[in-house]
Amino acid sequence: MSKIVRVIQTAKETTDRLTEKDPLIFLPDTSGVESELINIYDDLEYQIMEGFGGALTEASAVTIAKLSEAKQKEIIDAYFDPEHGIGYTLCRSHIQSCDFSLGNYAYVEEGDAELRSFDISRDQESIIPLIKNAATAVGEDFRLFSSPWSPPAFMKTNGQMNGGGALKPEYREAWANMFVKYIQAYAAEGIDIWAVSVQNEAKAVQIWDSCLYTAEEEKDFVRDYLGPALEQAGLAHVKVMIWDHNKERVYDRAKVAFEDQEASKYIWGICFHWYSGDHFEALSAVHDRFPDKKLFFSEGCQEGGVHLGSWNTGERYGHDIIGNLNNWMSSWTDWNIVLDEQGGPNHVGNYCDAPIIGDTKNDEIIFESSFYYIGHFSKYIRPGSKRIGHSKYTDKLETTAFRNPDGTIAVIVMNRTEQELPFTLRFHNNLAENMIPAHAIQTLLIK
Repeated sequence: MSKIVRVIQTAKETTDRLTEKDPLIFLPDTSGVESELINIYDDLEYQIMEGFGGALTEASAVTIAKLSEAKQKEIIDAYFDPEHGIGYTLCRSHIQSCDFSLGNYAYVEEGDAELRSFDISRDQESIIPLIKNAATAVGEDFRLFSSPWSPPAFMKTNGQMNGGGALKPEYREAWANMFVKYIQAYAAEGIDIWAVSVQNEAKAVQIWDSCLYTAEEEKDFVRDYLGPALEQAGLAHVKVMIWDHNKERVYDRAKVAFEDQEASKYIWGICFHWYSGDHFEALSAVHDRFPDKKLFFSEGCQEGGVHLGSWNTGERYGHDIIGNLNNWMSSWTDWNIVLDEQGGPNHVGNYCDAPIIGDTKNDEIIFESSFYYIGHFSKYIRPGSKRIGHSKYTDKLETTAFRNPDGTIAVIVMNRTEQELPFTLRFHNNLAENMIPAHAIQTLLIK
C-alpha cells in the first residue's frame, strides 16, 4: 500500500472544482488516537456498483445541437471522458415523449394496435445522434436504459398522453410489443438497450406525459405481457425494473412484485427518484427483504428552473448519493445532462436545473455545483467497484467508501456545515490527518 493519499476537492468560496490538492501522508498508528477518526474497513464488502450517468433527453439533445461544435465536444468530454471528464457510463433515455421533449409524440399512429406504423424517426433527429456520441466517448462500458412516460393516447383510459390515465387492459399485449419493437429498432441503429423500466413515476398524475399503474397492475403487466414478450423475442437479457418513482413507497412496491415468483423472475430491480425526501432506510428494507434485487436511482434534479451558481444544489446531490450508496444503491442516473438558459425546453413549462446549462444565445456552457459534486463519485467510483465498510466520528460529515476493480480505494467525505472540520483517516493501522473546508466535498484515493 502506498503511503500517499491523493486528495480531490471541491469547495465553496474557493476555486477548487475537482481540484487535486497536496496529498496526505499515512503514518503508523502508534499513538492510539481515538478521536476525529474516519475508519475504513476493506474486509467488509457490500454491493457492486454498475455505474453513474445521466439522461439523454430530447431537450438535452436539442440544446446541445444549438451550440458550436467546440462546445458540443466540451460537453461530451466533460461527462464521458474518464480522464478529463467525470466518467459517466450509464445513461437513460425516454421511450416516446416525456416532459423534456418538444411535444407529445408516439411511435405509432393513432389507433394502430397492430403497430404497423411503428417508427422511431423522431428519435433519429436528435436523441439517437446524442446517444451515439456518448456511446463512442465511453466505449464498451456504455449502458443505456429506457423508460416510457406514457403509452400512445389511444391505449389509455383518458385518451391522451398527458394527465395520468391508465393503460387499457385490451392494449397490454400491444404495449408490451412496443417495448420489443423499440429495443429492436434501436439495435438496428447500433444501440443496445441494457434495461427498461415499466413506467416512469407510476403513481403520478402529471400535466405532462404520464400513466398510472397500481402495484398489482405493474406486477401483472410484467408477469403476463412484458416479460414473456421480451423472452419470446430473444430479449430476455434486457433487464426489467419496476416503480421508477419516489423512495417513500419503494418497499411496498417491491413486496407486491417480488413476492410473486412468476413476476419476480422477470424483474432485475427497482428504480427510484428523490422528490419525496431521503427515505434511505426504505432502500435497505428492500435489500434486506430481497437481497438479489438491484436498487437503481433513475432520476433526480433541482426543480423550479435554473439555479445558476447555487451551492445547495450540489450539496443536495452529494447528500442523496451518499445516503443511497450506504443503503445498497448499485446504479445512478441524473436527469437531463444539459438544459438551456431557461431550464428547458419543456413542452409544459416544467423547467428544471441541470449540471451543465447551455446558453444557446451566447454559445456558452455553465457548470453548476452539481456537476462537480456528482464527479466526486462518478469519476472515482468506477463500474465494478464494491462498497466497503467505514465509520465516522461525527454526523457533521457524510461519508462512503468503495474499492475499485484496480484496487484503488475511494473515500468520499462531505461537509455541509459552516465550519472547517478536522478528521484523521485510519486504514490498516495507518493514520493520515486532514481538514475539510466548510461546504466542501473531498475524494480521498488510497492505492
